[in-house]
Amino acid sequence: MTGIKKIGTFALVMLIVGGIDSVRNLPATALFGTALIFFSIASALVFLIPSALVSAELSSSFPEHGGIYQWVKLAFGEKIAFLSIWLQWINTMVWFPSILSFIAGTLAYLINPALADNKAYLISVILIVFWGLTLLNLKGLHVSAKFSKLCTIIGTLIPMGLIIILAVIWLFLGKPIQLHFTHENLLPNLHTSDNWVALIAIMTAFLGMELVTVHVKEVKDPHKSFPRALSISVVMILTTMLLGSLAIALVLPANQINLVNGVMQAFSNFFANYHLSWLIPIMTAALVVGNLGGMVTWVISPAKGLLQASQSGFLPKFLAKENENGVAANLLLVQAILVSLFCMAFLLMPSVNGSYWLLSDLSTQLYMLMYVMMFIAAVTLKYKFKSASEGFSIPGKKCGMWITCLLGLFGCAVTLIVGFIPPSGIDVGGFWHYEIIFIAGMLAMIVPVLGFYYYHSKENFKKLCYK
Repeated sequence: MTGIKKIGTFALVMLIVGGIDSVRNLPATALFGTALIFFSIASALVFLIPSALVSAELSSSFPEHGGIYQWVKLAFGEKIAFLSIWLQWINTMVWFPSILSFIAGTLAYLINPALADNKAYLISVILIVFWGLTLLNLKGLHVSAKFSKLCTIIGTLIPMGLIIILAVIWLFLGKPIQLHFTHENLLPNLHTSDNWVALIAIMTAFLGMELVTVHVKEVKDPHKSFPRALSISVVMILTTMLLGSLAIALVLPANQINLVNGVMQAFSNFFANYHLSWLIPIMTAALVVGNLGGMVTWVISPAKGLLQASQSGFLPKFLAKENENGVAANLLLVQAILVSLFCMAFLLMPSVNGSYWLLSDLSTQLYMLMYVMMFIAAVTLKYKFKSASEGFSIPGKKCGMWITCLLGLFGCAVTLIVGFIPPSGIDVGGFWHYEIIFIAGMLAMIVPVLGFYYYHSKENFKKLCYK
């Protein structure tokens, strides 16, 4: 590790924001209009802020043990730790086709916008892009980090800022809007299931605050850098997600928002009204660049956590091998094969929006199970290592940790329950069609853990016999 240049707070912020704060999340949250204001603030209080605070304290308190696998291992041992990192990793297998479909839908604007609803086109682009990113990550973290930082600035921060500015100008010019900021709309009816379904879209936009902590040994002064980076990132993510989503909902009726290319729908509308249509190809290219950069964190960080577990004997030895760049090459290649298979999920749903929602919902549920383990581990570590915290600590000491984690657990519990409710405004093929595919998907993602437990026990038994 001595030969690798360590990164500071700014680079960390770019990695976090690039991996989480993306325009790809805006169409899904924009669907719910002014109700998203209430749910965004509520989600921040019961999930985004708690997950950031816990990640900040754990990464600061245990700078030699970064990431969810190491934290849960310290709290509960290797087996539970493997389940936690498996959930973090396997959820990305389900989620990758969603973000890749966004990239494909955006690219369609450079060719033919109608292609955004063509499943064959979407799957083809998904496979080409993901395998290309896999090959890039094989060159090492130093290459990936530089690529991600540049892409975040060009393709995330600039488009986010621009769409918000365009919406403000729209309001200033008095053009017709699709939102009505009445008391009834700002405080949604919580007895309606569709309003609760909005929570899934927003929670999905907040996932991943702990991802970069797996690189703790490659960060300058991690006990200071992580808390600073996480706090800055929370403000940026919440502000841009909320305002960016409202910008889309302002100009597009909810029933016309496409989850795959809704951002380009909004930009096209703005540009057409402002006589700036020549900017569409430029913005399209920027959005593609931004999402490619954002994916870097998701491709390499969960895989690095799984590498730690494989080195402990939970996976076949060939997956624990690293190439000359310090990358788990075999693991990344297996990951690419699995993502290719998950792309076939687009063929199981009657609509692109339905496929996108199913994959996002399934990914969120798997990830929430991991966060449940993280919050419980954080409380456990607070008592197990009383003198561990030399850097940032959540205000209130043990009481503050309990309040933070209970809020986080509440947010996770609500999301897990609501996740089983299919949205009425999206064609998912009917209630039972959705439930069967959703539950089968959950089981298919979790059951393999039992096989790896058996493999680990078998390997440990062999070691004892050899001794």
